[in-house]
Amino acid sequence: MAQSKVNQVKGSDAENKFFRSVSMADRSGRLLETLDTLELRVEALREAAASMEQEKETLLELIQSVQNSQDMKHISEGEREELNVTADRLIGRTLTVMVSVETIRSLQQEEALSKATALIDEVVSKVLEDLRSNKKRLVALYNACSSDTPPGPVDQKFQSIIIGCALEDQKKIKSRLEKLIRNVSNANRSITLLDQQKAEPDNYNHVY
Repeated sequence: MAQSKVNQVKGSDAENKFFRSVSMADRSGRLLETLDTLELRVEALREAAASMEQEKETLLELIQSVQNSQDMKHISEGEREELNVTADRLIGRTLTVMVSVETIRSLQQEEALSKATALIDEVVSKVLEDLRSNKKRLVALYNACSSDTPPGPVDQKFQSIIIGCALEDQKKIKSRLEKLIRNVSNANRSITLLDQQKAEPDNYNHVY
């Protein structure tokens, strides 16, 4: 009789341990699902912040392009001053938006980013010396960032460096190069228009 009670107690303890174990597994599973859901939201937050960061840069570039446009050079001084005041106000308000997304990098990725940035800065420092030649160099750097086969020259050295960068840095570098190429193209167009203006001052307003 006594042995039977002992066996019942042991059986009861075993059942309690079993149910407790299942309960812990359930809790662990629910917590893991919660973290998985939160991870998706964290990544969505980073993407939204990165998008806002890019939008800020785009807005600043567009405002500055208005200030530096040819149209601004062919209006009265009073109108130009008024428009520049408005543009400066918009730039100031844009700069009040502070968005920062830090990229997690390994030591190797840090080194790759440093090398890539140095190469771009080197080309930028020489842009004014030769717009046409250095624009080609920027295009070759930009093509090196493409996952597809680009229709143009590719800087193989830069490509080997860019592959070692973090994915977020690769996107930012490609975006920077795209902007630089656009700015150089605009600068070249401005110089071309200026040359045409000197050659044919009466027909300048018909050149687009």
